[in-house]
Formats: sequence, C-alpha cells, structure tokens
Amino acid sequence: MSDQPETLTEDQPTVLPWWQNPLNFIALGVAMLIFGVGIGYYAGHKAATPAHNAVDEGFLQDMRYHHDQAVAMAYYYRTSVDDPVPLLTVLAEEILLSQQLESGRMVQMLRSFGVSEVNDSGRSMGWMGHEMAIEDMDGLASQSELDAFAAATGDEASRIFATLMIQHHQGGVAMATYAVDHASNSVVINLARSMIKGQSGEIIELQKILDSLS
Repeated sequence: MSDQPETLTEDQPTVLPWWQNPLNFIALGVAMLIFGVGIGYYAGHKAATPAHNAVDEGFLQDMRYHHDQAVAMAYYYRTSVDDPVPLLTVLAEEILLSQQLESGRMVQMLRSFGVSEVNDSGRSMGWMGHEMAIEDMDGLASQSELDAFAAATGDEASRIFATLMIQHHQGGVAMATYAVDHASNSVVINLARSMIKGQSGEIIELQKILDSLS
C-alpha cells in the first residue's frame, strides 16, 4: 500500500467545503426566505387582531342586536304609519341611517377581533355583570309593545313610537356608558361615546315631540 495521498482523477467528484459550494448558499437563502415569510405572516396576523377584552366583544354583539330593533321600529314608522308627525319622521330617518351605519362598523370590528358578528347564545348583558335573556336586554320593546305599536294609527302610533324609542335609547346609552368605562379598545370606546352623544340628543328631541302630542 502506498503512503502517498490519493490524488483526484477525472472519475472522482470534487467535494467542496459547504461554504464554497454555491448551491448551499442558494438553499440557505431559500430557507431564510421561507422562515422570514413565516415570521412576517405570524407577526402580521397577530397585529391584525386588535387588543380587546370581553366588554368590547359583548358590547358590540349586544348593541348590534339592540340596534336591529331600533332600525325596525324606525323603518316601520317611516313607511307604515298613517299621518305621521313630520319632525318624528325626520328623527326616524336619522335613527335609521345612523344605526345602520353603526351596525356596519360594529360588524367590521367584530370581524377584526375574530369573533362572531352576532350574539346567538340567547343570553345578553353578561359583560355588564347582569346576564339576562337577550329579549330582556335594557331598553328593548317587548313583543306586546311592538304589537300595540303596529296596531295603532295616527297620533297614537306616534306617541307609542316616541315612547318606545326613548326607552330604547335610554337602554342603549346605559350600555354605551358602561362600555366607555370598561372596554379596552379605543375604537370601541370612541364609538360608544359617539352613541351616547347621538342618542342622548335624540332623547331630548323625542321627548319634545312626545310632550307636544300629550
């Protein structure tokens, strides 16, 4: 056996150290790119879910349900009541528009939180510390009150609508006030503040109209 080191021949492959092989750098670059994309996706996904708490979620879900009834009552008054009060018709249109817009905003926020857009549990107000059946939510008109509204005509229908909407707004203002004090998301808090301002002003106008009908 010869003590001389083996020499490379044309039939033997050349094996380079890993740092001298360009293919290894290409593979490393691809691996780093994949890793970077993965980290970026994870960070982006985390950033896309705004910080929030149970009050943010509960307020948005329950207020959406709450708004649905106000929109339905305002639409009915606007389209179905005979001889409506002109100023009350204007208020009904305002409520219809503002609460539909707010409902859309609430849907967007609930989606950004990654939670259900609706409260389908049958329960409500747990986030305020006094859970109840969803149909008993603060300010909601009962079915018998809605039936009386549908059966009324003229000034009586206007009186019932104004009375129910004042009651409805008072419940909404209480919910929004709690959200301002206990929610954690600044967008939700600002929306709740806007609701308080808008509905408090509408309560004043509704009461004036109601007084004029007495």
